[in-house]
Parts: sequence; C-alpha cells; structure tokens
Amino acid sequence: MAETKWLDDREMRAWQGFLAASALVGRRLDQQLKDDSGLSHPQYEILVRLARAPEGELRMTELANGLVNSKSGLSYQVTQMEKAGLVRRRTCPSDVRGIYAVLTEAGRARLTEAAPGHVTTVREILVDVLTPEQLDALADGLGEVSRRLRPQGA
Repeated sequence: MAETKWLDDREMRAWQGFLAASALVGRRLDQQLKDDSGLSHPQYEILVRLARAPEGELRMTELANGLVNSKSGLSYQVTQMEKAGLVRRRTCPSDVRGIYAVLTEAGRARLTEAAPGHVTTVREILVDVLTPEQLDALADGLGEVSRRLRPQGA
C-alpha cells in the first residue's frame, strides 16, 4: 500500500481557498438569481446553454453533460422550468428515446432579464477581484482539472 502524500502548507492553502471560494461564489450567485429573477443557478445555466444552441434546443443528455449534472438532476430542473413556461420538451423524431429541452420565448425573456444582474455579480465577486494574470491562472488551472475529471468524449 502506497504511503499517503499529505498536503504541504501551500497545497493546503490552495485547497482550502478553492473550497471556500467555490461555496461562497455559488451561494452568492444562487441568492442573486433567486432575488432578481426567481431562478436557481442551475436553471440560469440551462437557459444560457439553450439560448446559445442552434434553434434554442439541446438533447437532454447533451445538456446534462455540458452542465456536469446528472440526468435525474437535470430532469428535475427542466420539470420545474416547464411548469414555469421557460422550457418545453420535445421528442426526437429519429430516436424515440431522445428528448430535447427547448427554450420558450418566456425562457428567453427571463434570461434577458436575469443576465445583466448575474454578470454584474460575477464581475463583482470574481472577475474584477482578480488581476488578468490571476484570471489566466484560474482559467488554466481549473480548466485542466475539469479536462482530467470529465469522462472521455464528454
């Protein structure tokens, strides 16, 4: 059995900083979106992904992979958003098992309403706090972590 390689002070500082920052950023973004537009952060991200997709629709599996969410977690969010009229589902004509999430006009309007406050908050709590060099290091480092953790082909 291999001996444990414990974190040194620098590594522990990075790890604890990551944990605290990710929890606090997530909490602040959820609160801002809830207060300003009645959306959760996952719901906002679903709207963003659909708005960027051709014809405002994506297969549910593709959407789940892009959001790094389970299919059941995505299904729950989409169901809530369907009830609010922000998205609808449609079946794939060539694959009866394939389901698409489709952005509605109401969903596009809610995203247009929510985006300015969300971007302002992202800038306030993250982007404008860091130097350009720190932003590059953050993007590079966390991008590498994400690439290594994502399943091949995702």
